[in-house]
Parts: sequence; C-alpha cells; structure tokens
Amino acid sequence: MTKATRQAGLDRLNARVREDLSYLTLPAKSWVPRQTHKGQAVRDVVIIGAGMCGLAALAQLQLAGIDNSVAYDHAPQGLEGPWITFARMKSLRSPKTLTGPALGLPALTFRAWFTAQFGADEWDRLGKIPKEQWMEYLVWYRRILDLPIENGVRLLDIEAAAEDLVALRLEDKAGTRTEFARHLVLATGRSGLGGAYVPDFLDGLDPTLWAHGADDIDFAALKGKDVAVIGAGATAMDNAGTALEHGAASLSMLIRRKEMPQINKMTGIGSPGVVHGIRYLPDEWKWKFYDYVAKAQTPPPRSSTLRVSRHPNARFYLDCAVAGVRAAGSRVIVETSQVPFEVDFVIAATGFRNDFFDRAEFASIASHIKVWGDGVYTPEMGTAHRFLVDSPYLGESFEFLEKEPGACPLLSRIHCFNDAAMLSHGKLSGDIPAVSAGADRLMRGIAASLFNADREEQFKALQNFATPELEGDEWTDSTPGLKSKNKIAS
Repeated sequence: MTKATRQAGLDRLNARVREDLSYLTLPAKSWVPRQTHKGQAVRDVVIIGAGMCGLAALAQLQLAGIDNSVAYDHAPQGLEGPWITFARMKSLRSPKTLTGPALGLPALTFRAWFTAQFGADEWDRLGKIPKEQWMEYLVWYRRILDLPIENGVRLLDIEAAAEDLVALRLEDKAGTRTEFARHLVLATGRSGLGGAYVPDFLDGLDPTLWAHGADDIDFAALKGKDVAVIGAGATAMDNAGTALEHGAASLSMLIRRKEMPQINKMTGIGSPGVVHGIRYLPDEWKWKFYDYVAKAQTPPPRSSTLRVSRHPNARFYLDCAVAGVRAAGSRVIVETSQVPFEVDFVIAATGFRNDFFDRAEFASIASHIKVWGDGVYTPEMGTAHRFLVDSPYLGESFEFLEKEPGACPLLSRIHCFNDAAMLSHGKLSGDIPAVSAGADRLMRGIAASLFNADREEQFKALQNFATPELEGDEWTDSTPGLKSKNKIAS
C-alpha cells in the first residue's frame, strides 16, 4: 500500500466524518453564555491531559456545544499519554474491535481509520493493535475533530477564584499565567492523583540502581547486566521484555504470588450492564466487585509473558516476595522470602497510588477531598486495599466530594476523569472499552451544571427569543362576525 494510496483513503474517511457530523447537526450550536472575571475571559471547561481520555472528554464537550473549552498537556504534541513513552508493550491488549473514543460515530473508530488506509483484508489479518499505530490514530482523531489543545503546558496550582470559578496557575515556555474556568477536568491517566507506588524497602537505595516501571529507563545501559523485575503484571512483563531485548545478561522476575493469575475476571463479564450499572450499585457492592478483582489479580497478556519466557536467560520466581534491598558496591542485594538475589539493576513494576498530598498542584484542596477511607469503607466490606481505600469518593459526574460539607465548595467543579475514578464509576475513564460512555456521562453532568447555574440568563434568552414562525398572513380572523352569524332568531 503506497503512501499516496493510504492518504487518498484517509481523505475519503475525513470527508465521511465531516458528512456524518453534518447529518447529525454536530457540533451543536454554542449555548453557554460567555463570562469574564477581572477583565479576563473565563473558560467553560479546562481539561488537564490530552491523552485518550482527555481527547474523548474534550470531543464530547465540543460536540455538545460547550465549545469554550480547552485541553492542556505538558507533553509535546504526539507524545501525550503512555503509548509511546512508558508503555513498553508491543501492542494493545484490548481487542481491535473495541470502539474506544469514537463517541458512537462509526467513522471515528480505529477500524474505520485503519481500513481506510490499508483495506478490509489487512484488517482481517490484523491481530492486536500495535501501540504506535494506536497513537497515530489518536493524533488523527485530534486533527479531524479540530480539538483545541495546547501542549507544553503544566498545571501548577488550583484555587477558588470566586464562588463559582476555578483559578488555575499554569506554566509553559513563556512563563506562568493564571486562567479561570467554571469546571476543571483531570484527565491525567493512571498516575494522575498521586504517582508511582514505590515500596518502602526501596527508600534510600541509590537511584542509579533502580527505577519504577513507569520511569524513563535507559534500557541500552542494561546490556550485559543482571536485572530483577518486581511484579508479575503487564508492566512487569513489558519492562522485562524490553530489558531482555536490549541485551540484559539475566532477568529475574520476582513474583510474590504462589501462582500466576491466568483469568482476566472483569473482561469476562464486560457488558453495557457493567458499563452503566457499576455506578449505581450500593457502595458495599462496588467494593465487593473490585475487592474480588484485586484478590484475583489481572494476568499479564499472553504475548507479553511469552515475550519474556522465550529468552533462555529469563527466570520466573513464584512465591518470592521481596523483603528488602541493599547496595553492595555497584550492585544490589535483593532479600526475598526464598533466597537473596544479587543484581545490577532493579525495576519496580509496583503500580500507582492515590496521594493528593504528594502533588503540589492539589495543595489547596487535598485535605478536603473525600476518599473511600473517610467512613465509606468498613472492614466488613472486604480487604482494605490501599489503592481502593485512598480512591476519591466521587459524585454523579466524576466530581470530587467534600469530607466536610461546605468546607470546600470548589470541589464540585473539579472532575476526576482518570483511573482513580474506577471504584466510584467503573472503568469508564482509564481503559479503552468504555471511554466513550465515560465522556458522555461527564459531559451530561457538566452540561446540566452549566445550564442550572445560568438559568436566569437562559430564561431571559427564552423571553427575548422573537423569531416568528408565523407571519400573520396565514389565516383570516372570523371573530368579528361571530355574533351576527350565529344569532338565534326570536
């Protein structure tokens, strides 16, 4: 398939997207009254993060006529999200047929994008989606929808500007500035509300001897080195595979579990019922579902595991919990429940955490955010998994709730549209399968909030609307002759 042929197919798809939007009268006309604060224009919505979830959220808002919105991302254009940065898998684990951020529009699906360029036969031959190709699709998605996004912008601070406004201190290459928004959406991915989870036993170890699985690791420097990877999930396998492919002399997978998890439980019950129903379960049942999933654990993809095991210098050690680490000259001694391991480098594939207090931009709101550990979770509900206990307890449209009602009203305008919303809403804002449903739920909540807040102006608009449908010449008034025409003779 030549480049010109591919581009011609993509041009036809682009025309189809525009035609579909036209048929659906999308985007809707702009309907939110503009506001200013201190002489500065106010955004209806600011989204922090322009990865997949940020794109879907912004697109849904734009299509709904909430067009005074923008997304900011600190990464350069084309590097948003994990796909070609710290995601080290070869391909997505999601089935290629999932519609992802298409928002119910067939022409916006990955399948439409792929088939337009490579044809139906190539689609049939495609197994899993290469991660680089998924990133190319997201870049196209942003471009075809003409989404207002600024790259190289970092959020520094969040404060209340007024009763109904959020003040955002932002930083870019030109310096710092303050912007005002009526709603703020945190589409900040898996590490968006805290960061990497690092076990205590790694505290104090020379940072040249270890890294977290989401760090920017110099894998070329691991050539000829002995490497230990802590964990058995997808991230662990992908980091291990990358190290082996860069020539690691040996690779030891240190796995706490006695057996490898083999069944992806939540995938097995995936349905619209799960997508739309998790939110409305009683809290104890939400916990019951995710407690069970956490105990069962999600297995790494088969392809990722084979990527490691095909190397003769890779070893899997089960029932091998890490108890501590210590430097031994230029090497590391890893103490485990089995035997000590002496290696050159350790990769901790230990996931992420929710910790508002570890993020400077949340300083003014961290102490007010209600989490599941604030009287919602009780031991009777199940195991006190740290990530779940620290998860924010969210409202109907992903908004934060206050620990003490009235203490920080600003939280009702800040929406947690990232992986940390899982316990409150299900996996609608972190994974590919249901991101469109999540974006729709988010948009509906923000739209309702904006309309309610502007009800006086909206009512005035109703009163002032004066475009007639009838011009007055469509009928004749027979009322003046009604009495004489119907006079009853005496």
